[in-house]
Amino acid sequence: MARHARTFAVIGLGNFGRTVAAELARFGNYVIGLDRDEQAVDRMVEKLSQAMIVDARDDAALREAGLGDCDLALVAVGTDLEGSILAAINAKLVGVPVVWAKATSKTHHRILSRIGVDRVVHPEELIGLHIAQMLHNPLVRDYVSLGNGFHVVNFIVPESLQGAGLDDLHLRDRFDLRCLGVMRGRDYVGRAGDDVVLCEDDLLLLLGSRDRLREFGASL
Repeated sequence: MARHARTFAVIGLGNFGRTVAAELARFGNYVIGLDRDEQAVDRMVEKLSQAMIVDARDDAALREAGLGDCDLALVAVGTDLEGSILAAINAKLVGVPVVWAKATSKTHHRILSRIGVDRVVHPEELIGLHIAQMLHNPLVRDYVSLGNGFHVVNFIVPESLQGAGLDDLHLRDRFDLRCLGVMRGRDYVGRAGDDVVLCEDDLLLLLGSRDRLREFGASL
């Protein structure tokens, strides 16, 4: 297999796995998709660099598929606990330097962590938290967790702030928040310290702790 800037293997091409694999490929990465199910593989043949019918419980099959040349493997197997664990072990065994894996329960998470998986993800939980945040405050367009309790949140400017200056919000003094920028449609119109007058439906990109961001959201 020819080496690219980054090479990924996605083991398990269900809804989660094929979404991640397709996005990685869209970003220009070399992506190998593996699944035991022929139909799952057929759906991804034209979207990925390679898509192969492989049983990841067999380390020899993974070696033959070229997994040892990958920079990172994602084990996206969900309901088959044994298959997920064996796939993660075998990915490490064939020499993949970094292995991520999807977990469906706390027990599954603990097992994956114990066998040396570098990062365990809970996609349903992450999406649930994401959606709940946006449902709770309709002015939250989107957000990204940075870890350690800090987030970047995209707030929609409401009608009540039409014509207000960015400095009028007292983001640093009152809320301990940092404004990273204001978007108006596709245009970037400024950030903290700039002479920006807000318009309804502008997008306000703020960085801060979860509690302070909630406090600001409630004030709107």
